[in-house]
Amino acid sequence: MRWRNSPEQWGAVARAFHWAIALFIIANIPLGLWADALPLSPTKVEAFYWHKSIGLTVLWLALLRLLWRAANPTPRLPAIMPRWERMLAHASHALLYSAMIAMPLSGWVIHSASGFPLDLYGVISVPDIVPGNLDDGAVEDGAATVHYWIFILICVLLTLHLAGAFKHHFIDRDEVLRRMLPFARASTRADTPNRSVTRAPDEGKR
Repeated sequence: MRWRNSPEQWGAVARAFHWAIALFIIANIPLGLWADALPLSPTKVEAFYWHKSIGLTVLWLALLRLLWRAANPTPRLPAIMPRWERMLAHASHALLYSAMIAMPLSGWVIHSASGFPLDLYGVISVPDIVPGNLDDGAVEDGAATVHYWIFILICVLLTLHLAGAFKHHFIDRDEVLRRMLPFARASTRADTPNRSVTRAPDEGKR
C-alpha cells in the first residue's frame, strides 16, 4: 500500500482524509438541518452539540489534508481533458477547500458569540474565537448569515463534485474516480504505450 501520493495515484493518507471528511460532511448536513428545525429543548441542544463537534472535526481534518497535499505531488488530470474542464476542476476544488474551512469557522464564531461553553465530544474544551455577547447579537447574526450561504455553496460544490466524478467514471471512462476509491490501484493503461514488436520477415531464420 502506497501511503504518499504519486503523479498517477492518490496515496492511502490522502484517500483517508478525503473519505473521512466526506462522511463527516454528509452526516453533519442533515444533522444541522434537523437540529435547526427542532423546538428549543434538551434534544435540540444535544443535536447542535454533536453538529458543532463534527463541524470542528471537519475543520481540523481539512487543514491537515491541505498540509499533506502541500507535501505531496498531486496526481495528474487526464491529458485529454479540455482546458475549460481543468480550470473548472481546479476552481471548484479550491472553493470546496475554502468552504470546508470557512463553514466550521463561522459556526465556531456563532457559538462563541452566544456565550455558551463547548467541549469537543465532551472531552476537549474549545476556547471562544470571539468574546461572547458582542453588539447585542450582531456578530452572532452576521456569522449565522455567512454560515447559511456557505452551506448553500457547499451543496452546489458537492453536486458539481459528484457530477464530475460520475462523468469521469461512466462517460470518459478514465481513472479520476477510481484512483480515489479505497484500496484502489493505479492503472497503467493510459500511460503504457503499445509495445507490440514487429519482427522482420527473416528474423529468426538462420
